[in-house]
Amino acid sequence: MRHIYTSVDIGTDTTKVIVTELYKGKLNLLAASSTKSEGIKKGLITDVNLASRSLKNAISEVEEMLGFKIKKVLVNIPSYFADFSKIEGEIRVDDDIINGTHISKVLETALKNSSFSKEIVSIIPIDFSIDGRGGIKDPKGLMGDKLYVRAVVSLVPKKNIYSVVSLIDSVGLEVVDISLNAIGDVNAFKNKEIDSKLGAIINIGYETTNVSIYNKGIIIKNSIIGMGGKNIDNDLSYMYKIDLDLSSKVKEKFSMAHKKFASKVEFYNIDDNFRINQYEVSDIVMSRIEEILSLTRKEINLLANRKMDYVIITGGVSNMEGFSSVAYDVFGNDVIIGNVNIIGIRNNKYSSAIGNVVYYINRLKLLGIDDTMVDDDLYLSRKGLINVTEETMLGKVFGYFFGDVNEEEM
Repeated sequence: MRHIYTSVDIGTDTTKVIVTELYKGKLNLLAASSTKSEGIKKGLITDVNLASRSLKNAISEVEEMLGFKIKKVLVNIPSYFADFSKIEGEIRVDDDIINGTHISKVLETALKNSSFSKEIVSIIPIDFSIDGRGGIKDPKGLMGDKLYVRAVVSLVPKKNIYSVVSLIDSVGLEVVDISLNAIGDVNAFKNKEIDSKLGAIINIGYETTNVSIYNKGIIIKNSIIGMGGKNIDNDLSYMYKIDLDLSSKVKEKFSMAHKKFASKVEFYNIDDNFRINQYEVSDIVMSRIEEILSLTRKEINLLANRKMDYVIITGGVSNMEGFSSVAYDVFGNDVIIGNVNIIGIRNNKYSSAIGNVVYYINRLKLLGIDDTMVDDDLYLSRKGLINVTEETMLGKVFGYFFGDVNEEEM
């Protein structure tokens, strides 16, 4: 079986699609696309028809690269008004060898022990205990009488989920799993330090910036700041009386994030009669980045009220040359600029999409499930769509936790 997974990140500025393959324990990129978004405002879908067109364009680009059709996807859900709740559950296994079915059942039991006013997005196990022996991350293959779990549930309003799932459905795709971008971000950069400490990840988007707090790699708090890369575009547009498309191009192709790296003798020609200086442009850009980062630093203090062991910054703006110097000015030299590092992608705007694939793969591993989003015969023959039966979208989203696990696949 070829272990191939497709992840969709529907952003305000761009809709991103990546297709990856897990081969010999390493995630490799097969194809990626990033197309201009329409019908999206601050991460929320405002016009389904326009958003569908953007998604179709992104999917089509990837399909042309691959030579076959995409049918199943992972997708991010807007994190507006997200809550995170700790749950606990216990089941008897009667001195049996614990497998994926037991893990699924104990997580289901933990959910049944709690009631929520919002919709479940994800269930993230903290650890398991077997007959009182705690701190177990993966209990499969161990034997005991009772299996206990502590987990964190992420919750959002229903409209956050249904708007996205409906959009995916409208273009003929099947949602296999959903997640929050903040969960994707931490999985994109996870290491031993993140798994053992308290920290924050800042994702600077186009219209908003997401600030998330993690304890031992598990999200516990999240907040959204209403500023992002678009504010930089607006500043340049206002100062130089140019349209937003051109100001965005100036930001990405000409400006430096920190003015100390900018040249006072380099110019960008707006037209035959008007050109702008790189140093002056970078001064404007730097001021706005400093403001955004200062706001995120204050937000981290409000959310956690204690010193972070690490702070990671990601998102498209963090790719700008000289960005790390601005970040060091605001946070100190210990701040980390995210580094998306799989072959074929070196851009932090893909961090959430990549991390959501990692998160999904880790969940499959925990439950002992072997899965792919593309049929082997389809991948090898490249003949076209797979015929699948229609099922309830949200039923599939949570199917892996509550469906029967095939023991032969363990």
